[in-house]
Amino acid sequence: MLKIGAKIDEVRVDGDLTKLAQDLQYLANLGLEAVELPVHGLDAIKNGRLDQRRLKEIQKILADYPLVYSIHAPNPLNLMSQEALSLHVAVFQASLEFAAAVGAPVLVYHAGRFIPEETFPVCAGSNLSAAQELELLSQERRVLAELATAFPQVTICLENARPYLYHSPYSYAERPELLRQQIEAIQQPNVRINLDFGHLYLAAHHYGFNVVSATVILAPLVAHCHVHDNFGRPVYHHEKQQTHQLPFGRGDSHLPVGWGEIPIAEILAQLLPAYQNLLIMELRSRYFHQTAESFRNLQTILAQLHGGRS
Repeated sequence: MLKIGAKIDEVRVDGDLTKLAQDLQYLANLGLEAVELPVHGLDAIKNGRLDQRRLKEIQKILADYPLVYSIHAPNPLNLMSQEALSLHVAVFQASLEFAAAVGAPVLVYHAGRFIPEETFPVCAGSNLSAAQELELLSQERRVLAELATAFPQVTICLENARPYLYHSPYSYAERPELLRQQIEAIQQPNVRINLDFGHLYLAAHHYGFNVVSATVILAPLVAHCHVHDNFGRPVYHHEKQQTHQLPFGRGDSHLPVGWGEIPIAEILAQLLPAYQNLLIMELRSRYFHQTAESFRNLQTILAQLHGGRS
């Protein structure tokens, strides 16, 4: 059944479990039915290992709320790592252990990057050959297949990537058709797509494809959604300050639903009614207190689509 939820922002919580409980209570009071938890924002993983004492503290808090949970893996997690693959695999496994322990059916993972974002300030671009890129794609497929087999109760959802000026293409997942190809090549029923509406809209503007047509390409494999808004203008990687970007409609803004220009209704129309999983509003922490407005706007869109249920 379709459920609307919101993500707990890792920057806002920043390891403070008291803050976690407060935000869960606030979101539950709004009438939301689901929450996405950032395992990295809860300090649940340390040096590639799940902290069992911390896990128990979190489980105790989560049990107080009648919510469905999904989990977001640490953003730098990259199964295309060329320097520390074993550590990235350990972090991935710990994230899956966390998801299973809290009963979360979905773990979101930012799809593999040929050029990790953390290296952008010190590299001019990819110097990989086509053969090397194919090898990294194969590496990611192999590891994901192994992890998916080990944790059949959790659906691993690869998130489509946002583009950056200058450094793109840094990830195959900026292009919908390449993301679908990678998922299909893995051939695991619990490896699917997290469709990030904001990233898709930015990529459509950057690469010149149609956002609705792209949704049609991805729809059969979509098992989770991040819903937020923006104006479709990518930025350079170093542009972080929202107060500078918003006046010009630039960046991956993670605005409340209805504040930007993404054709959210048209995207949802390609998913519904077949899609009956979670719609997670992934707002920046600066918009936390506009979650209620975003929720109302999303409910209105669903009602207009005849058959959307919140």
